[in-house]
Amino acid sequence: MKAITYTQPGDSSVLSLAERPLPEPGPGEVRVRIVVSGVNPTDWKARATTGRPLPFDEVTPNQDGAGIVDAVGPDVDELAVGQRVWVYLAAHQRPTGTAAQYSVLPAARAVPLADGASFELGASLGVPAMTAHRALTVHEDGPSRLAPGALAGRTVLVQGGAGAVGHAAIQLAAWAGAKVIATVSSDAKAKLARAAGAHHVLQYPSASLADGIREIAPDGVEHIVEVALADNAELDVEVIANHGTIGYYADNGGDAFTAPVRVSFAKNIRWQGLLLYTVGERALAAAAEDVAAAVADGVLPVGEAAGLPLTWFDLADTAAAHDAVEQGATGKVLIRVADGE
Repeated sequence: MKAITYTQPGDSSVLSLAERPLPEPGPGEVRVRIVVSGVNPTDWKARATTGRPLPFDEVTPNQDGAGIVDAVGPDVDELAVGQRVWVYLAAHQRPTGTAAQYSVLPAARAVPLADGASFELGASLGVPAMTAHRALTVHEDGPSRLAPGALAGRTVLVQGGAGAVGHAAIQLAAWAGAKVIATVSSDAKAKLARAAGAHHVLQYPSASLADGIREIAPDGVEHIVEVALADNAELDVEVIANHGTIGYYADNGGDAFTAPVRVSFAKNIRWQGLLLYTVGERALAAAAEDVAAAVADGVLPVGEAAGLPLTWFDLADTAAAHDAVEQGATGKVLIRVADGE
């Protein structure tokens, strides 16, 4: 099979296209013929991190993807050969990511893809949608699962609503019944956030941003999905409701933040860090189930008309795909690995 591999960390030049033997699934594992591979910031960051040895002699990158179950190992009952699936964390503590024609992974990380859902949609889920799910389910007085009506009567602020996580957060929050406010940095991104389903879209930087949010949510917002805590912590504290939660999942804008102490504790604010790789199996399973239900309900579409433009690369051009994500490509970067037949 063809696979993208690297044997040492570094920039995208360490990636190469190679021929490798077809891997066999072991107990509890499945082999998936990858149709589309999705690229996330964590994929290039894991590859580029120097100063520590690789966990395996050779690594195939990319956590997310979608395809067709090609083989099942012993003790796998929930999936069958020929089943369409989306996969997540394929390369987490494993060498066999989705930038290859076939990937072997634990059966729990392959989720049935609803009839009618495209492989490009499946490959756009994983890290973004499951991170968004976690951000929306960590409020101390909120739901631990998402479904229609689960967030009814609540207001969600999505900072950076045109990114992949922000896009999924808008869609999931609206599906669950919340009023959704999104912030973006341009008119073009405002159009994307509205297409995703945001009820209100505000642009930054703006001296009146907090006033605009408070006008929409006079009692504050219950949930904040935050991509740039270093930039936004003070604003978040200003507009959040009592007992609100700030779920932050990235370090855009800096690797440290400060916040007003007195106002923070007076509002009983919860600062909730989010990282799928360490969140635990229970949270992963809940996210996978709820995201799959949202896909089946047709509320997680992708593409520019749905607020998430897709940029395509061929498998041989995976290095360029990683570079595009590193350089801040708008929307979702996908790799076309095979046809979907």
